[in-house]
Amino acid sequence: MDDELDPDGDNVNSVLAQESSELLTILSGQSPAVIMSLYQMMPGGARWDINTNRTEHIKAMLEYFRLASAADCRNFLQSMCMLCENIPMHLESKLMSLAGYANTDVIHSPTAAPVPLRTTDVCENSNPTVTDVKSPSPPSDWQLSKRPRIDHWEQYIAAVAGLLQRRWERLSEPLVKEVQLENVWVSLRTVNRGRDRPDQTPGSADRGGRTPEPDVDYGSFESRVTLETFLQGCAGKVTVLVGQSGSGKTLLMSCLGQQWACGLGPIPSSYLFVLLEFRQLNLLSCPLSLSELLFRQYLPPGSDPKKQRAIVDYLLTNPEQICWVLDGYDEFHRKLTRQKKEQRELLDPEKPLPVADLISALLNRQLLPGCTVVVTCRARDVIDLEGLSDKVGQLLGWDCHEIKEYVHNFFVKGNSASGSLGVQAADLLLTTRHFLAMSSLPALCNICCICLEHLLGGRDTGEKVREKEEKRVQVAGGRGEEDSKGGNHAQTVHQGGRRRGSEDVTNGRTQLLATQAQIPSTLTQVYLTVIGAFLSRDPDKRGSNDMPKTPPQSTVYMLSQYRSELCELSQLAWKGLEEGKILFVEEDIPQNVLTFSIRTGLLSQMEIRREDGTPVNSYCFIHLTIQEFLAALRIMTSQDVSDTQLRKRFSLKTRWMTKSDQRTVFTDSLYLYVCGLASPHCTPALVQLARTSGGTGSQNWVQKRQALVLKLLKNLCHSNTLTGPKILELCHCVQESQDHQLAEQVVHTRPNLELRNIRLLPNDIDALAFVVNSVGDSGIGLDFGACSMELECLDDLPRCQYVHYLCFRSRKYGDKFAEKLSSILPKFTTLRKLEFCGASLTATGAASLASALQNCPDVTEINLSDNNLKDAGIEHIADVFTKLPGLVSVLLGRNNSSLKAVDYLIGKMSSCLNIEHIHADGMKEMTVTFSQNFDLNSHKSEPTISLSGGQWDVETLRTLTQFLPKFSVTKKIILNDSCSSVEGLVILTALLSECPTVMELHIRLQSPIQVSIVFSGGREKPADKRSKLLCLSCCGLQPADLEKVWRSLGTSPDLTLLDLSSNCLGNKGLRKLLEVLPRLSIIQEINARNNEISMEGVVMLAGALCSHNNLTQIHISDGGREQLTLKFCPDKSDDKQQLKMFRINNSSLLPNNMTTLCRRLVQCRSHLELDLSHSSLTDTAIENLLKVLPKMTSLRRLNVSHSITSTAEALMLLSCLTVSKRATSVELRPQTEAFLHFESVKAEHASCRLTHFDLKGDSLDRLLEILQQGPPLSDLDLSSNRLADEGVKRFLDSLPNLKITNYVILSNNDLTQQGLLEVASTLCTCGNVSGAEVSLAAEERCLIWFTQYDGCEKTLSIRESSLERGHLVRLAEIVSACPSLTKLEFKNNLLQSDSIEDFVKLLNSSERGISVSFEEGWIRSEEAVSLVCRCLELNGNIYTIRVHQTTLHLSLMKSTELTSVSLVDCAVEGHQLTSMTSIIQKCPLLTELDISHNSLGIEGAEFLCSVLPLLPNLKSLGIGSKEPCLTVVQKLSEALLQATAIQCLNLSGHVIDDTAAQIMTTVLPRLRLLDLSHCAWSAAGGLQLIKALGECVSLEGLCLDSLQLNEKSMMCLAQALKNIISIRSFKINKISTAPGQSGANGLLDLLTAMEGLTRMEEIELEGWRMADRGIEQLTRVLPVWTELRKVSLPKNLIGDESGDKLLEALNSCSHLEELHMATNSLGDLTAARMALVLPSLTRISVLDISDNSIGYEGSVSLSRAIMCMKNLTKIHLTSVGTPELCAVAASLTHCPLIQDVGLGWNNCEDKVAVELAKVIPFCQKLTRIDLESNNVSGVGAEALVRALKSCPALQLIRLWRNKVPPSEAHRLSLRDRRLNFSPT
Repeated sequence: MDDELDPDGDNVNSVLAQESSELLTILSGQSPAVIMSLYQMMPGGARWDINTNRTEHIKAMLEYFRLASAADCRNFLQSMCMLCENIPMHLESKLMSLAGYANTDVIHSPTAAPVPLRTTDVCENSNPTVTDVKSPSPPSDWQLSKRPRIDHWEQYIAAVAGLLQRRWERLSEPLVKEVQLENVWVSLRTVNRGRDRPDQTPGSADRGGRTPEPDVDYGSFESRVTLETFLQGCAGKVTVLVGQSGSGKTLLMSCLGQQWACGLGPIPSSYLFVLLEFRQLNLLSCPLSLSELLFRQYLPPGSDPKKQRAIVDYLLTNPEQICWVLDGYDEFHRKLTRQKKEQRELLDPEKPLPVADLISALLNRQLLPGCTVVVTCRARDVIDLEGLSDKVGQLLGWDCHEIKEYVHNFFVKGNSASGSLGVQAADLLLTTRHFLAMSSLPALCNICCICLEHLLGGRDTGEKVREKEEKRVQVAGGRGEEDSKGGNHAQTVHQGGRRRGSEDVTNGRTQLLATQAQIPSTLTQVYLTVIGAFLSRDPDKRGSNDMPKTPPQSTVYMLSQYRSELCELSQLAWKGLEEGKILFVEEDIPQNVLTFSIRTGLLSQMEIRREDGTPVNSYCFIHLTIQEFLAALRIMTSQDVSDTQLRKRFSLKTRWMTKSDQRTVFTDSLYLYVCGLASPHCTPALVQLARTSGGTGSQNWVQKRQALVLKLLKNLCHSNTLTGPKILELCHCVQESQDHQLAEQVVHTRPNLELRNIRLLPNDIDALAFVVNSVGDSGIGLDFGACSMELECLDDLPRCQYVHYLCFRSRKYGDKFAEKLSSILPKFTTLRKLEFCGASLTATGAASLASALQNCPDVTEINLSDNNLKDAGIEHIADVFTKLPGLVSVLLGRNNSSLKAVDYLIGKMSSCLNIEHIHADGMKEMTVTFSQNFDLNSHKSEPTISLSGGQWDVETLRTLTQFLPKFSVTKKIILNDSCSSVEGLVILTALLSECPTVMELHIRLQSPIQVSIVFSGGREKPADKRSKLLCLSCCGLQPADLEKVWRSLGTSPDLTLLDLSSNCLGNKGLRKLLEVLPRLSIIQEINARNNEISMEGVVMLAGALCSHNNLTQIHISDGGREQLTLKFCPDKSDDKQQLKMFRINNSSLLPNNMTTLCRRLVQCRSHLELDLSHSSLTDTAIENLLKVLPKMTSLRRLNVSHSITSTAEALMLLSCLTVSKRATSVELRPQTEAFLHFESVKAEHASCRLTHFDLKGDSLDRLLEILQQGPPLSDLDLSSNRLADEGVKRFLDSLPNLKITNYVILSNNDLTQQGLLEVASTLCTCGNVSGAEVSLAAEERCLIWFTQYDGCEKTLSIRESSLERGHLVRLAEIVSACPSLTKLEFKNNLLQSDSIEDFVKLLNSSERGISVSFEEGWIRSEEAVSLVCRCLELNGNIYTIRVHQTTLHLSLMKSTELTSVSLVDCAVEGHQLTSMTSIIQKCPLLTELDISHNSLGIEGAEFLCSVLPLLPNLKSLGIGSKEPCLTVVQKLSEALLQATAIQCLNLSGHVIDDTAAQIMTTVLPRLRLLDLSHCAWSAAGGLQLIKALGECVSLEGLCLDSLQLNEKSMMCLAQALKNIISIRSFKINKISTAPGQSGANGLLDLLTAMEGLTRMEEIELEGWRMADRGIEQLTRVLPVWTELRKVSLPKNLIGDESGDKLLEALNSCSHLEELHMATNSLGDLTAARMALVLPSLTRISVLDISDNSIGYEGSVSLSRAIMCMKNLTKIHLTSVGTPELCAVAASLTHCPLIQDVGLGWNNCEDKVAVELAKVIPFCQKLTRIDLESNNVSGVGAEALVRALKSCPALQLIRLWRNKVPPSEAHRLSLRDRRLNFSPT
């Protein structure tokens, strides 16, 4: 803002004149309603016709106010700023600052008297939809009919005025100071913004002009207005007033209503003022109409319906005559909705609506369009009102002056004896950071005063103040968290968080030293002291002589005196927090607690109305933070709050707001207080409260809870995903905890703290300082990006020590900011790097920074780029170069500078001798680099010499070449425009042989002429000392010139690269080049493109490729015009295994050319690749190629990518399978990659992929003919060939004549259900077809598998194919005709119950049997039970039936009885099982019944009790439960006692009471299998069951996962195991021991007891943490278990040496199949042992060693082991500690049965992915590869997607969290959906 603007002078008119042109543009874009409102401010302006000559009228209006009085001009400017949109920020700030001095009555409201006849006017409403409403009758009739309702309307307005005045009288009685809206300050906010005002930093394209005005902070002096001014012009609009909790929004709205009632304020008195609170609206659950909302919840007008009707009629006719004030949207439980403008239809005001819809309709202008609406809320709720609000303003907090004034009034008003106490309190508050930060909010300022009164011992002298406060906290009405906390907290609000630098806060400090020592050090301790202060106000216990005098002790004492009351009050606070509730009625609060809370002032009382309108008293805490703090006390002192609940509540908040954020009424401070209470300083207070809440052991419990909080905080400290706002909140939490170790972890995880786009306050800097100062000498960086901060924040910033890097980047930071920064910069003694970029710095600010940098001698890097320094600013910075000896680099680019600045920097080189390089790029980039090893005695040579523009003749050039070796040049000489002839070129070429230091020579003789000589020091890339480069491009060289060049080069030039491109060599010159090749002994590449080479030259090159051993690649493109490159490798003499490549691309090969070329290549003796990609091949050319192909025995690969355009061409190439018996694979696809591979001998099998062609009619016949004549095929892919049903049938008919060994793919061929049936029929017609998979989903899939044996078992899988009944009938016929079909799978085929039943009925089974499964989403619950019953009724050959989740499994076989029924995890409820009773009665041979993981309940138990006696042969019963259930086992135990045949029992997850446990001890001894995992029991009951296990001598399987066992139970279990010698499977994972018991000894006893269990086949001991002692004992036992098949030992703290011993012990377990050792500490030693042991364990199929620490050597050892594991099906190496897993990946080729590979979280790079791609074709059973969270890029992903073609069984490759760009990932996933880049 310009300081010279004088609002009292004529400057306001002159500014209007200066900005007239820009204002004209802005006004021209406004709506007609806005322009008319401005016209009406001029005499006669209302008569103007705005539809004609609009621009001229606006010019006239601007001219009028330019000449008007200063007051009128200011009024006009402020009105325009309020009404107009899209005013630039810098202009709006300037105009508002000028206009802000005007009287507050700026925008004149409509006349104060009611104007009932005005039905066409728009009351200052810019909404164009609120337009003319025709009068219903002539004026005279209207007056006669409307007069009564006008009277009723005026009477109602008078009644409302009385109501609001009475309300204000109640609220204002306890106020310390009168509320005045003109003293309340508001910051204007941008409507419809996102998280924060965007940083308006221009891009690089915007530089060079004027630097934009810096963005103005909300809350800065320039952008603020008074609340009264802010509300001016709100008529007909939606205005939103934003403020924090406790900022006085409710009180201000009541004051606004009182002023309206008195005919004052911005709301016209003719309006109806309706003040509603959202907290009241929360109580309205039933729909209500607009009139019901007004009369029932606001003010009833009386019982006369006519009067009510008259008021409503008047209101509907004159909607502009009402002002709705909706207070406290942040407390509303529901969410308002926004309608798009085109959807905003007017609603019926008499139609009842839910209250949220009713309010939304008001805001959307669907009800009472044109009315005025004012909404108050908190900042985070503004986002809900986007698109609805016309204007948004933020209440500003108090500054130091206002805080001091309030403290003075608090202590002095009404009590002169407290004057000195008030002075002390004010000084103490202003010097205490937490009190000062809190006091910017009026409500918290009041609380701080009460606390200070307590700390200063001012109870006696402050008696009158206390009485006033006690009276205040019981005032009815108003919002408790604001209006009941310090009555005057809204009357002088402005400038949030600002503290005057000149404020004198030192008075009286010497008298306050003792008190300052007692001030709490954290915010949490402040609130703890606040609670003590309020408790000390209890009149019933005041004056106790036992209370300690010092606040910490007195607080603990007070808490001990009120233990029970505080416990119940904190419980109320916690309950409210959990339920989102801040209002409580009397029924919610015990009477004694209510009395106590009112008495002490912790609760305030108010009156609310029920839904029927009756008033009721309610209560709330005096501030939301008090409720949250008490809830935190509850968390930390009550065992009723579980650890899980604490974790749920413990999350950092962000200061960024989004629409997806969950709304809450609270301030999200709970976790902050919890962290503070975890500090040891708070332990005594917590222990006092915990004695009431938790009983005995309170201190241990409190410390345990504190430790949990610190652990959660520690996890956050280690997180590297936190955003800037959350990092800042984390700093606050750590500061509250006062834990310096946590602070160290924060900075060690983040060497630079990045804070972006948030508002910083001094207390934020204080929290940063606490964390940063823990870093020590290692240093920390602070990066502030677009953060709004007051200048006094910089005063506090030096409190952050050890800062080595400071960065400020935002247009908000300008010269004033830089000046302030300069004053504190020397205090950063460890500063090494300073960045002040992307800001608004000018030369003035640069001068300030330069003066400060002189005192920062250790600075090494400075970045001032992207500012507006101009030349003068850069000179200021350059002047300090000599004073900063440690400088390494200075960045000054994009600063609107000129060449003058560059010249100044160059001049500095003479005085600053360590400047090494100055780089200036078009005035955009400007960098100065300095040498750190500068020696004053050394001579500084010029890095580059330019001799351009000399036009030298041949003799001069010859002279130069003679003297050049004497020059001391080390980098480069430039001779542009100095050599123009071939003769000169030849002279310069000699330098390569005559001057050893010349390494490169670049010559171009065509315009622009360029010549450069590069020496060894100037090479961009390091190269061999002998390596030299000669570039003679665009020199017009003829064949004869080449001879001169060769002579100049000498006999043996050391050329590695020769560029002769774009000359005139022709075929003759090419021959000369090829003749000289033997002389170029170390040549690596020759570029001869664009030299007019013909096909003769191409053939010549082909001959050279065959005859020169070191010539390995020739690449010709576009006939040599685009590319002609020869590449060489070291001479390999006559190495036939060397692969050579002849590539001719983008060319048109004629038939005779093809013949000549191929015949020449026949002479090649090395392996050859012929690349004809991107070329035009005619049919005749392809025929000629095929004729020569049999003779090309060295050909290994033919590349025709992007050269095949038609099906005919593809079939012609495919015929090579019959022409050349050496073909191993053919892969053809039009206009994309296409290859043919060959071997040196006849191939046994070939692979064929012919996709994306049009194979119909003759084409298909020709294909089948070729395939029948060709060699046997291992696989055939005919995907995407438009075969349709007819083509597929023709192919399938010929299938018996084709020799295919593995599979055929027919996917994406437009199949229908008919084609599906044809595919299924192959199971009957082709004996070697082993399976078929068909899916007709969007990703159509059709796969037929083959076997080499007839009569094998066959499978059929049909998915997502929308089958109908007819299809199922046909499938049933196929099943019946195919006795070898043993597995049939249906998945997601939209089958209904009747279709499945029909199919089951038709299904005939063979003696071999068949299994059928149906998966449909509806197969659950009652439908699942019904389907099972129907299937059993319809088919008598079912011998097992099972429903698992949503899949029905059937097993059928002829002449068998039902033996097994299972309903597992399918949401069945107990009462639904009764329908199965009749079925089960008919199945006496049933041996297995499993209904686990359902909701059985008592009905399910009764069902089991009724059917168990009917099943004499039942051997296995499963009733496992997901959730603890008490009734089932209790009810079933007696029935189990009678079911003597049961041998297998699953009771997992149930609660077994003591009675049931006693009965079960009788049942257990006869069992063979028992599952008690996840069961719960009492200590006594559990002991009974464990003891009973000792009698289970026949037990073979025992599962005790996730049980809690005490020491006694463990001993009993160990004893029992000794008796169970028959046991084969023992699972005891994740056992938890009783609190206070380690369980280590019990584990050793268990392992010892297992020594005699020689039949053990499976042992699972996950999570035992057995460590070395346990492993040592286990190794003693393992040699006994010779039959062991599975061992699972995750999470057992197994070290590397213990792992080595364990593997050695496993050597005797020759039957071992599965080894699980994840999450231990295994290393290379264990891996080396695996290489020795695992090869002997030939049956290993599963290996999991994830989450260990295996290095590179270990991975190599592991790969050797894998090579010998032929039966391996699953290997998981997730997070094993090394990215070097190439050897492991390569070893998988030796595992033909591998199905699942997990290599995630290892930081593997592309080479591992490429190695896996090589492995995939050899692992045809592979189904899943996990590579998530690695470093695979698009290269590795591309290799994988290519390999997928050769493995149709592979279903998924996970690539989430890799380095594949999103666009690339999307492209690759479209190519093959099996690549998954998502987290799920």
